[in-house]
Amino acid sequence: MNAELVKKALEKVINPHVLINMVSRRVRELNAGGGGASRPLLADVAHLGAADIALSEIIHDKMGFEMPEIIALTRPTGKNRKRPQQWRKD
Repeated sequence: MNAELVKKALEKVINPHVLINMVSRRVRELNAGGGGASRPLLADVAHLGAADIALSEIIHDKMGFEMPEIIALTRPTGKNRKRPQQWRKD
């Protein structure tokens, strides 16, 4: 992987974990062969590896992503919780 391409791609994506996931998914698609997803989205990719092609596609806005909305989770308080019935001894 070209370090310069990684730096440029990080300017677009910002989060390195998201970048890794995007590149790895695209590399799998490029290496799968057959079908439209396995062809590069750029015209000039001579002598580039699959990871460099994926990074170039990100830099040239051929690939995009959306971050999901973060929802704050709340812990249930236990109020109004039904308790299991206890066995009675007669």
